[in-house]
Amino acid sequence: MKSSKTIVPPFNAETAAAKVQAAENAWNSKDPQQVSKAYTVDSQWRNRELFFSGREAIVEFLSDKWQKELNYKLRKYLWAFTENRISVRFEYEWQHAVSGKWYRTHGNEHWEFDADGLMRVRDMSANDVMIRPEERKF
Repeated sequence: MKSSKTIVPPFNAETAAAKVQAAENAWNSKDPQQVSKAYTVDSQWRNRELFFSGREAIVEFLSDKWQKELNYKLRKYLWAFTENRISVRFEYEWQHAVSGKWYRTHGNEHWEFDADGLMRVRDMSANDVMIRPEERKF
């Protein structure tokens, strides 16, 4: 069931930007259950070299991610959009749970949405760069 606040395709500049901001807010919550609700139950993901599908796998992936990536802070930027697709570039900073070293991750995501505004495809590529604590932006 859609809420009155759900942003659905077709996207325009305003709704695409709002969808990107909503995704940034959700991911910065670091709540895997909350984040997973933005995806279809059979959502297809590529996250770097990993391929998986479904909300259960999303929750598992994000739970593991945020146990390793401490002090996670993300920024997403709208890159392009079409009727039911959005591309973003992003960067986030995090501290490695074991080493304590800081990283900034830079990447791109391509999203495809269903008619209800849920993401059915997420394709992500990224690179990690080690940074000194004084180089942090977020």
